[in-house]
Amino acid sequence: MTLSQPPRFFQLARATTLGLCIALGTSLAQGAELPAALQAKVTKYQKQLVEWAANPLMISATKEANAKGGFLPGMTNAKWNDLDDKDPAVLSTLNSPAGLQIRKWEEDKNLNKLFLRDQKANVIAGSSKTLLFNNASRPASSNALKGQAWADTEIKPDPTTQIKSVQVSAPVLDGGKTIGILHGSVTAE
Repeated sequence: MTLSQPPRFFQLARATTLGLCIALGTSLAQGAELPAALQAKVTKYQKQLVEWAANPLMISATKEANAKGGFLPGMTNAKWNDLDDKDPAVLSTLNSPAGLQIRKWEEDKNLNKLFLRDQKANVIAGSSKTLLFNNASRPASSNALKGQAWADTEIKPDPTTQIKSVQVSAPVLDGGKTIGILHGSVTAE
């Protein structure tokens, strides 16, 4: 063995790690921290979402949606995608009392979207028509539904707005029990 070639074991280990990263859709460089100024902004808005999620209007809207089996019972992502932005079902998420409050909060230009979701991650209210009616499989929902505020560690184009952002979410709690989430995107630019 020459010094210019790594031992076979290390070559195999590196190839296996690379293969796992590709299979899992990640990269070896993933996990890099956000720039300090952006991390401070994300932390600020993560805390803000926790505060807003505790707003009595958000709690009551979430409890009401959960009691009905969803704000729009029977809605699916496929049906939602077929709806025009001016459809009454879409407008009901924007013009409800919770939707109006969310739109007021989202006037802060550091946020480019904000949505209230029920215990199944179905949209209840928002600042615009969201791309996904249900996003339970997305980290913003799956993590917050566990009862903890969450923030992504990567800057990505937001699926709904296409603005470079960092996703954040917070649980909506009722008596310490998670009943829904408040989910938004902090603008990275």
